[in-house]
Amino acid sequence: MSFQTPITIASALERIHRRDYVLPAIQREFVWSRDKITRLFDSLMRGYPIGSFLMWQVHEGNAGRFAFYDFMRDYHERDNAHCAPTGPLGSRSVTAILDGQQRLTALNIGLCGSFTGKLPRLWANNPLAYPKKLLHLDLLHRGHDDDLGVEYDFRFLTPEEAAAGTESGEAHWYRVQDMREARSVGDVIRALQQHGVADNMTAGEVLTRLHEVVHVTPTVNFFLEEAQELDKVLNIFIRVNSGGAVLSYSDLLLSVATAQWGERDARESIHRLVDELNAIGQGFAFSKDLVLKTGLVLLGKGDIRFKVDNFDRETMTRLEKHWTDIEGALRLGVSLLADFGFSGVTLTANSVLIPLAYYLHRRNLGEGYRTSDAYRDDRAAIRRWLQRSLMKSGVWGSGLDRLLTGLRATLEKEGGQGWPTEAIEREMSRQGKSLRFEPTEIDDLLDLKYGSKRLFPMLAMLYPGVDTRDHFQEDHIFPRSVLRSRVKLRAAGVTEDALPLIEDRADRAANLQLLRGGENNSKQAALPAAWLQKHFRSDAERESWLREYDAIGLPEGVTGFLEFYDVRRERMRERLVALLEVHTRTDQELAGAAPEAAQTVPDDEPDPGNEGL
Repeated sequence: MSFQTPITIASALERIHRRDYVLPAIQREFVWSRDKITRLFDSLMRGYPIGSFLMWQVHEGNAGRFAFYDFMRDYHERDNAHCAPTGPLGSRSVTAILDGQQRLTALNIGLCGSFTGKLPRLWANNPLAYPKKLLHLDLLHRGHDDDLGVEYDFRFLTPEEAAAGTESGEAHWYRVQDMREARSVGDVIRALQQHGVADNMTAGEVLTRLHEVVHVTPTVNFFLEEAQELDKVLNIFIRVNSGGAVLSYSDLLLSVATAQWGERDARESIHRLVDELNAIGQGFAFSKDLVLKTGLVLLGKGDIRFKVDNFDRETMTRLEKHWTDIEGALRLGVSLLADFGFSGVTLTANSVLIPLAYYLHRRNLGEGYRTSDAYRDDRAAIRRWLQRSLMKSGVWGSGLDRLLTGLRATLEKEGGQGWPTEAIEREMSRQGKSLRFEPTEIDDLLDLKYGSKRLFPMLAMLYPGVDTRDHFQEDHIFPRSVLRSRVKLRAAGVTEDALPLIEDRADRAANLQLLRGGENNSKQAALPAAWLQKHFRSDAERESWLREYDAIGLPEGVTGFLEFYDVRRERMRERLVALLEVHTRTDQELAGAAPEAAQTVPDDEPDPGNEGL
């Protein structure tokens, strides 16, 4: 990496327009606001440093391996918020911007383009809500503004706004992009004369300073990286951007895929799929990382780590060829998770989707799998496995690639006719990811508090009568607003000694249940006995609910809460012990009959035996 001779802003913009400077697909979108753009121009006018830039010289032999994007020029919040692909650039080398995209784009918009944002209080579909605005500079203003912290008054204005401000005499607005053509001092003088402010000293100083900033001062300082090793370049990119958006290897891998797909735009396809997956059910929080990782697993790639070498042209070609199948497996997998009641709020580990998608793809299952009676038991087995693995701490943490590789091998060998729970758990146990629960873990689960992501799978396992395909919420049986208010508790006759105990137990599992959203909203702060009386029509229905949710002996008021809590907690414990088969299976029993084909390999070695697709 070497420091290059600084260049002017005008020179940098010319290189952008010639597409000598381009954006790699690893870059995020332009995200700066109008205020940030105007502050950047104010900093330049005041002679403040705006930081160095980092650029990557992509040689002719490598340029064709990547997708590149143009810099944003005319930003429109609704209609043009994404950078457009450059398309083929031929065999020439290009310079990709690794650090400095936002600043260079801001300069391009200010000096060459426009910024169109939505006006407040207008409907998004109203065309008048999006007035096109250009950057202007008030030639009559120079002085520190204590409110804004700026010295020069830059603003994005419509032509009408600029004309009105100038005609009123309160300002004299100069269109900043006109400075591109004012290349000499003589051009600046003629501009002052045309604007009728040639005799104004402030106007002369302000416009001359803008000319110096754009055409004279070599402001753009940059380092140039010439290494062509992609892993090195990505590491540099992640390092220099660590203070901004979180980046990962998937960003560069997405760029590689975009360059190598022939029929589809990989970036658009993957981003669209992620958006669609996250919109299913009550909403999820999946990422492009997970989609790319799933692609490696479903393709049967031996080494599924995020390495550039694992996303070679052959792999990318196969990924595009099988993209429709991969999309279908992911959509079906997420739909099943939503059917089981999971969402971005309750799913403790997004990675559980990967073996589920592989299984659905392995059996070539379609949408009918979600509701067909023929698959009821299979769905139940998957649901129980998901609940167990998400209730257990540490399953989906370290060693994830090794776990996914082992689960894939097991599903490939034993998942042809149904979900192989025993084989799956055998493999997990052998990898130190046992789903066996100790008595102490049962107590830890029962002491989970409201808001814990492990709470939902436990409650859903304990009380399977809840139709989790409906919108539901975790709800307090005794309302939190009462149990956390000492004033209300004292008024109800609770003793002082009991107050801290009630406050501690108010948010724990034994005071929680799953309710449909509408039921929860209707319940609100009502005491449970009163809510039951109103919600259920008959004594038989109320008794059935009390038995189903371990609430037999529910007291009328809060004075009996602690006794009720202890009894219900013990009943929940008995259910969990039975459901999780505590003490009935050992790790040695699970691992003892592990078939040879289920053996996994270290994370740094490929699995040679799985051909996948």
